[in-house]
Amino acid sequence: MGAASTIGLISDTHGLLRPEAVRALDGCQLIIHAGDVGKPEIIDQLQAVAPVVAVRGNIDKGEWAATLPLTAVVPAKSARIYVIHDVHELDIDPVAAGFAIVVSGHSHKASREERSGVLYLNPGSAGPRRFRLPIMLARLDLGRSPWDVTFIEL
Repeated sequence: MGAASTIGLISDTHGLLRPEAVRALDGCQLIIHAGDVGKPEIIDQLQAVAPVVAVRGNIDKGEWAATLPLTAVVPAKSARIYVIHDVHELDIDPVAAGFAIVVSGHSHKASREERSGVLYLNPGSAGPRRFRLPIMLARLDLGRSPWDVTFIEL
């Protein structure tokens, strides 16, 4: 994990992993799922592509979901990444804690924002379409400077 430089970011699959999402994640060295997985088979399918770090979202219920942490710390090539489903529940100061990136989901809206030197990323929702929002995921390339974030509409 510590050497991963190409990281796939996915969230809010809600039990649906599209074949085009799997193709878009091909070549990633690590996949971060920012919650609302929906069912454990999603993680199994993603692990066929690359190692997975996943957190529990508000719809993830039952025994299988209880094994997912609410937050995760991912040491990557050139950055420490903090993963949480709902960024509004963030109860740490990422700067003070030494995180360069915060990855979240929940809103279903893809976003990239920098605050106080911390990059906040939401890959959007890759699951069933909600409202009129696009079906999205993202790829993060930590091997480039500045870091490259590519949002991919499915």
